[in-house]
Amino acid sequence: MSSSSTSPTAGSPSESLKLSMWQVLTCGAAIVTISMGIRHGFGLWLQPITQAQGWTRETFAFAIAVQNLSWGVFGIFAGMIADRFGAFRVVMGGAVLYALGLVGMALSPTGLAFTLTAGVLIGAAQAGTTYAVIYGVIGRNISPDKRSWAMGVAAAAGSFGQFLMVPTEGFLISSLGWKEALLVLGAACLLIVPLAIGLREKAFVGAAPIKREQTIVQALKEAFKYPSFQLLMAGYFVCGFQVVFIGVHMPSYLKDKSLPPEVASYALALIGLFNVFGTYAAGVLGQRMAKKNILAVIYFARALVIAIFITAPLTPLSVYLFSATMGLLWLSTVPPTNAAVAQIFGIQHLSMLSGFIFFSHQIGSFMGVWLGGFLYDRNGSYDLVWYLSIALGIFAAVVNLQVREAPIRRAPRPLEQGV
Repeated sequence: MSSSSTSPTAGSPSESLKLSMWQVLTCGAAIVTISMGIRHGFGLWLQPITQAQGWTRETFAFAIAVQNLSWGVFGIFAGMIADRFGAFRVVMGGAVLYALGLVGMALSPTGLAFTLTAGVLIGAAQAGTTYAVIYGVIGRNISPDKRSWAMGVAAAAGSFGQFLMVPTEGFLISSLGWKEALLVLGAACLLIVPLAIGLREKAFVGAAPIKREQTIVQALKEAFKYPSFQLLMAGYFVCGFQVVFIGVHMPSYLKDKSLPPEVASYALALIGLFNVFGTYAAGVLGQRMAKKNILAVIYFARALVIAIFITAPLTPLSVYLFSATMGLLWLSTVPPTNAAVAQIFGIQHLSMLSGFIFFSHQIGSFMGVWLGGFLYDRNGSYDLVWYLSIALGIFAAVVNLQVREAPIRRAPRPLEQGV
């Protein structure tokens, strides 16, 4: 690399065009609360839907696996559009797709239709209403000295959404029925639309395009040739595998072990509650410590906690202790991972690069949720997937220790033709 460096804020809007920090955090956190809160409760529908429709668990798991993969694929393009034209339109479109996807999920008569609605459509909706897009707004409007903290606040909001929404979804299913509960949630998604207005960045409204030192092609070539980007992607793959397997399959795992249904709802809610503290702490620590070390500790701790959980006697208390501890580690990878990307590459293409790293997360999510259903249907047990989660956690801890966080140094060069 050349010795001349690029400022991490190059290409960002001028101070006069930036939104206030509290406006970004209030609207962004509320959007993530709704979007992630609804998503985290999907595991509660596994048994009601498969029993009512006569489907296998693999049918449901495959649709949710496709949802995660769709989220990752569309997240790349959502990030590109948000970096180029602002987050407002992307979030608005995502909210509408989310509502349509939940309605379609309720009314799907076949496994294929369920995969297209619960999978493809809702995955695309989540791409436009969650972290990559919101973190792009944070990166463009909040100064580097507060950026990791602000990302922690947004991630904590998603965790609070899980704590708030999972019990709510369980209540809606038990009181209204699983179909009606999905229709209610579809209407709730439209609350995102007015919140998106608060993220309408002035730099993208009637102003000259933001000057960029790199095109999309240049930024992608640089990132994918940089080993630390590849290592962050590998770690995020593991994150997706672990959290989506646990989030979707743990309710059924606990029911198979003859624990009362409410234990699963309380467990998922505890994960959400304690993740509020875990993600906020990770964001704060990311301003003071090496982000790679934070990530390595998180992944190793996950492996240890899972190992203890599956070897200890299973009781409601052990489930709650596991959920609380796992909650501290749940999405706490998100702030340091995205802050590391911003620190290394700058913020010009932050949403897009975060989208690519998140795509790796979603490939892991696909594998975790699908393998959970596939191996359960064949072996009648989730044991093998638990063991795989432990091994992957150790792997992710090791690879994240190799990440170099220093801002990349690049020589000035003319823009290529294109965006």
